[in-house]
Amino acid sequence: MLIKSIFTNSTGILTSRILGFIRDLLTASILGANIYSDIFFVAFKLPNLFRRVFAEGAFTQAFIPAYAKTKHKIRFSSIIFLQLFGFLIILSLLVTAFSHLVAKAIAIGFDDKTIDLAAPLFAINFYYLPMIFVVTFMAALLQYKNHFATTAYATALLNLGMIAALLISQDMEKYDITFYLSYGVLVGGLLQIIVHLIAIKNLNLCKIFHFKKHKKKEENKFYKNFFSATLGSSTAHISAFLDTWLASFLVSGSISYLYYGNRVFQLPLALFAIATSIALFPMIARAIKNKDEDKALRLMKKSSIILFTLLSIATLIGIGFDEFIIWLLFERGAFDAQDTANTALILSMYLIGLIPYGIAKIFSLWLYAKEQQFLAAKIAMKSLGFNIVFSLLLIQPYGAAGLAFASTLSGFILFYLTLKEFGFKKFYIMFKKPI
Repeated sequence: MLIKSIFTNSTGILTSRILGFIRDLLTASILGANIYSDIFFVAFKLPNLFRRVFAEGAFTQAFIPAYAKTKHKIRFSSIIFLQLFGFLIILSLLVTAFSHLVAKAIAIGFDDKTIDLAAPLFAINFYYLPMIFVVTFMAALLQYKNHFATTAYATALLNLGMIAALLISQDMEKYDITFYLSYGVLVGGLLQIIVHLIAIKNLNLCKIFHFKKHKKKEENKFYKNFFSATLGSSTAHISAFLDTWLASFLVSGSISYLYYGNRVFQLPLALFAIATSIALFPMIARAIKNKDEDKALRLMKKSSIILFTLLSIATLIGIGFDEFIIWLLFERGAFDAQDTANTALILSMYLIGLIPYGIAKIFSLWLYAKEQQFLAAKIAMKSLGFNIVFSLLLIQPYGAAGLAFASTLSGFILFYLTLKEFGFKKFYIMFKKPI
């Protein structure tokens, strides 16, 4: 079951990444790199950032353990859904009403004319956030039932919606294309909702609304854990922002080298570590809810061994063939051999931290399942603090490569602190026992 679930998530992620690459190629070819592509990417970035920090990881980390422990699953899930969905709809309506102010706040460098062009796109794209929350909510219910295929492959539907929009509008004016792309985002979100509704219905999980009186204790605990998980999830994005900001002080091209190197690094992390954690988390949450820690530890040991093997192979291949990988993916047009060499070095610096980052994800699940989201957030913030210190120390002598290696060092710190809270003694005993 575990290996099958990991494989399902991995292939789904890979499918989505391939379609995302095709989408990027088409966007560059049809829309180009100009003011219109800029306003679309900025408009899409805001709901996408909220989705990554708020709707996906943080929600699932807080919801599944709470859902596993509650005796009133229908009532609890319906209350959480209605409250958060209502909040996001109101937020989206406010963004629509004040789209010019939102565009000014996000795109500080845009002039008034460009803001006028961007504002309608902000209003349209933001509705993707409540849509993807609905998807995330249903995905969490499906994950609890060990159903991963729908969510794994549904992520590709966003890319398909945007690809279709590009193909339909390719002969139109550039500004019109940005509207088609924006509505393509919403079509992709709607398609994701539809396929999840079908899966929910097939598993008889449609009873998510319940309006009887209830105690607020469970919801209050969920929101406390949810906001802590949101804080923890935001550290990776804060780190990426700081890297970009620091790299702006370096030689031209440094930001791009970090971006391309990190994009390649994220592929094995997503295919193996994230896919494994998605499959493993509901199993651990249920085992701990049932007070069967031995089963949870056996699952973690098996997952750790599988993940360590996969990440080790990915690290060795990535470092051994770093220049070839970058050359194959990026060296064309204005991206020359020197750019390949610079990006390859940064990729290797990132890859040294692939194993600790990946394994840390497994052991952080123990904290999430124990509803210790605030502790996990504190660990993430400490790791971020070390990352800032390492970045400031290494940027001067080593440039962009120093920033990448600072991220790797903070990954080792994250792994150590997570393992410390899990328990070194428990870790030793866990690996001493047979699977």
